[in-house]
Amino acid sequence: MIRVVIVDDQQLVREGLRLLLERADDITVAGDAGGADEGVELTGRFRPDVVLMDIRMPGRDGLDATRQIMADPELRHVHVIVLTTFDTDENIQEAIRAGAAGFLLKDTSPERMREAVRIVAGGDALLSPAVTRRVMRAAAASARPSAALLLDRLTEREREVLAEVGAGRTNAEIGSRLFISPATARTHVGRLLTKLGARDRSQLVVLAYETGLLTPGAE
Repeated sequence: MIRVVIVDDQQLVREGLRLLLERADDITVAGDAGGADEGVELTGRFRPDVVLMDIRMPGRDGLDATRQIMADPELRHVHVIVLTTFDTDENIQEAIRAGAAGFLLKDTSPERMREAVRIVAGGDALLSPAVTRRVMRAAAASARPSAALLLDRLTEREREVLAEVGAGRTNAEIGSRLFISPATARTHVGRLLTKLGARDRSQLVVLAYETGLLTPGAE
C-alpha cells in the first residue's frame, strides 16, 4: 500500500482528496493536517510514501514545510507533491528548490491525481506538461558555464540517461529507448543523483537544462 499524508487548510479539500485517493486499492491516507506544523508532525509520525502539500496556508506555507521535511535525513524516503490553485513561475521554481518531487494544480482529475501519487511513490518526478515547459524555460534561461562543468563528471551513458530524465521519461521508458533494463536505468539515475548532488529527479530535470545538455523543444 502507498501511504499518503494530506496537508491543506481547507477541510473540504482534505476530505475530497481522501475519498478520491482511497477509491484505489493500492493507496491509503495515513492522516491529514490543516496546517504546515501539523503536517510536518504527522509526516514524522507516520513516515508516509507521499505527502500532498498545499502551498498557500495561514501561518507557515507549504513550501517551508516541504523544506523542513526534505531536510530531515530520517524522512529521505518521503516524496512531496505540491498542490495549489496557483501555477505561477515563482511557485513552480520555489517548489522544486524546496525539494518537491511533483507539482499539480488542484483541478487535476481524480485519475491523474491517483496516478501522480503512484508515479512519485515509485521514485519518478511528476510535473504536468505545462509545468515542465515553465521549468525548462526558466532553467535554460539561467544556464551558466559553471553548471556545464558538471557534465564532465558524467560518463557518456550517464549523459544520455540525464537527457532522458530531463525529457520527463520514466525508468521503463528510458530503458526502452536506450536498450537497457528499467533496473539498469534506475541504477544510472541513482548515480546521477550522487554525482550531481541532486535530491531527486525533479532536480535532475532542472540540471539537464541548466547545464545546457538540453534546450527547450529538444527531445
